[in-house]
Amino acid sequence: MQRTLLRMPSILTRQALKPVGMRLPGAYMQSRFLATSEEGHALQAPTQSSTFQLDEPPTDGTASLTASFAGASTEAFPREAAEILMAPIDEADVEIKPDGLLYLPEIKYRRILNRAFGPGAWALVPRGPHTVSAKTLSREYALFCLGRFASVARGEQDFFDAENGLPTASEGVKSNAMLRCCKDLGIASELWDPSFIRDFKARNCVQVWGVSNSGMKKLLWRRNDRTLDAPWKESDGSAASTASSSYSSNKYTKKY
Repeated sequence: MQRTLLRMPSILTRQALKPVGMRLPGAYMQSRFLATSEEGHALQAPTQSSTFQLDEPPTDGTASLTASFAGASTEAFPREAAEILMAPIDEADVEIKPDGLLYLPEIKYRRILNRAFGPGAWALVPRGPHTVSAKTLSREYALFCLGRFASVARGEQDFFDAENGLPTASEGVKSNAMLRCCKDLGIASELWDPSFIRDFKARNCVQVWGVSNSGMKKLLWRRNDRTLDAPWKESDGSAASTASSSYSSNKYTKKY
């Protein structure tokens, strides 16, 4: 991957960018360092208040897919593929975040798509540039399967290190968009079913008191067969409770 280095723009560069509505931040534009997205284009660190768009859509042979809906709803996918896509979720694959949100690791979605269509027969195509705000990176992607439009969704990812965290965040944006697109194909649809969520948490999850390295104590969720992840450790004598009566703590967040 060729790294793109963007220096502080000249007055002419600033004037050229004005027509497209891009607001140039001050301090970061004076920095020599620009992070790199997965396409190899420059990703610029945002200021506290600026929100602007970065990266141009691909301009090679796939450029038409950035706006295409070709093949949408023309016919059902082959039965064999549909059975894989809509197969009941394997509960052993379901994870729970400390805040109580159930999720399926993104690699599981990729494996399901590969089993249903085969590697190379599906693709996530960016539908526009990245949008960067003070703490969030986002981008819209379309999912194509067997050459047909299947779904479109905007992925997003928070970041904390503006100078070094954007490349990793851009990968998180792509994965988040894929998860959202897969909802339309029926993959892991149980994770959006309130009845399944309540039942799964009641049978497989508990809340325990966790203690961080700094000594902070907090009530956290985990699976019965898991331990808390760093930096949390389960408090000695922690009174665990089941999720039999609590669904409110599993409200959907913007990430899914």
